Amino acid sequence: MTTPAIHWFKYASPQNFYRLAGRLWPWFAIAAATLMGIGLWIAFFVAPVDAQQGQGYRIIFVHVPASQMSMFIYLIMAFWAGLGLAFNTRLSSMMASALAPTGALFAFLSLVTGALWGKPMWGAWWVWDARLTSTLILLFLYLGFLALQSSIDDPRRADKAGAVLALVGVVNVPIIYFSVQWWNTLHQGASVSLTRAPSMANTMLWGMLIMVVAFWLYAIAMALARVRNIILERERHTEWVKHAVE
Repeated sequence: MTTPAIHWFKYASPQNFYRLAGRLWPWFAIAAATLMGIGLWIAFFVAPVDAQQGQGYRIIFVHVPASQMSMFIYLIMAFWAGLGLAFNTRLSSMMASALAPTGALFAFLSLVTGALWGKPMWGAWWVWDARLTSTLILLFLYLGFLALQSSIDDPRRADKAGAVLALVGVVNVPIIYFSVQWWNTLHQGASVSLTRAPSMANTMLWGMLIMVVAFWLYAIAMALARVRNIILERERHTEWVKHAVE
């Protein structure tokens, strides 16, 4: 008795991935909305007041997950872009393009919430701190990637140019992460670490973790929904797209 072959690369085809993404993204979106509601409820109504920062610390339930996601999404975007550059795979480049707007959103959200937290804690909306400055550079990298792709009419050339920029910009991610260790900055260190016990109450920790998962699910949902539009745009001259939009 022979075992049927498994086509592992079936979904590398834009046509097949389009259908898969259409089935998956609503479920990710629903899960993200549910967990985000739970996380925000814990953040504002269950978690205790911080002894040192008072009510103002609650911004970290959005700020910390957004900051983490802005870095992780950039790494994933650069991975897909590099894959497309190395192997000339269409779907890889499409995935990189689909991730960039969400990454830019999280980088912007990180900076805005950081400013809202910094004003009462530091007495200033903005300081040229190493962590803040490198995060601002990350936002510019996202915007540069999007601008570069939109300014080149040929999608293949746009993908290659964007991939080069994305790969060069990867060096900024470890700078953001280790900036509080490498330089004397105002920004506080990590409250949650894999190598030591968390420095926050369990309620705060669970609220934070739920928000991180919610943001991950949101990012996946948006990437899947956006890549479907990109596939339709780039494959619009194929027969299957003409039938799909009818």
